[in-house]
Amino acid sequence: MTDVNISDFQMDFFSLNGKTAIVTGGNTGLGQAFSLALAQAGANVFAVSIMADDGETGALIDAAGAKYAYLMSDITVEGNPRKIVEACIEEFGGVDILVNCAGRSINEPDVTKYTRQQWDPMVALNLTAAFEMSHESAKYMIPQRSGKIINICSVFTFLGGQWSPAYAATKHGIAGFTKAYCDELAQFGIQVNGIAPGYYATELTSDTRADPQANQRVLDHIPANRWGQSQDLMGAAVFLASRASDYVNGHILSVDGGYLVR
Repeated sequence: MTDVNISDFQMDFFSLNGKTAIVTGGNTGLGQAFSLALAQAGANVFAVSIMADDGETGALIDAAGAKYAYLMSDITVEGNPRKIVEACIEEFGGVDILVNCAGRSINEPDVTKYTRQQWDPMVALNLTAAFEMSHESAKYMIPQRSGKIINICSVFTFLGGQWSPAYAATKHGIAGFTKAYCDELAQFGIQVNGIAPGYYATELTSDTRADPQANQRVLDHIPANRWGQSQDLMGAAVFLASRASDYVNGHILSVDGGYLVR
């Protein structure tokens, strides 16, 4: 017998009521899914992106009964991460959750033609900006002795990443950063974890899905035999942002339909 009482665990462990989340890239693609998931769990959402906001994300979050704010900003510009965090705090009074979702991939079939002009922007966005956003957010999380940082990794955190060495390198790097920051911030009650999506049906993968042979190659590698949908990531985001994951730290959670086992 254990000393655990089932009444010690409540479903409100997953509630984000009263919390505020910053989501980079939070108004499009998978970032939008993270924003909606956190809002539906009760969090205020402060989305930041270089993409213009069309109002859709805000309307959906309003319908969920949460609050939404948007800031158009390039997080790779020095000083902007600090301004973003300060703007969120001015809008909502604090920051409890950070989701580093903004990212990009630049492909080149001929590895000998892959240049610094392709490499540097990906390192700046996928890795350096995530560090700076985390650094600025942690300054406010440490005094309150709580916080959640969720870094969006990839199945290519664990694989080579054909045609895009920079993408694979940055996604390996963000996993290392996740573990390093976990080690630094756990003492302050802050959890730092990652989510590694597999192949998802988004605008960025539309060309692959439209090509029958390419589409089949992807499906042949996924035991679930389907592309991921945005809602497949929502539960993972809420879990890692909530009290339910308070003893989960430095972990990379793959949400890939089993892609990595095949």
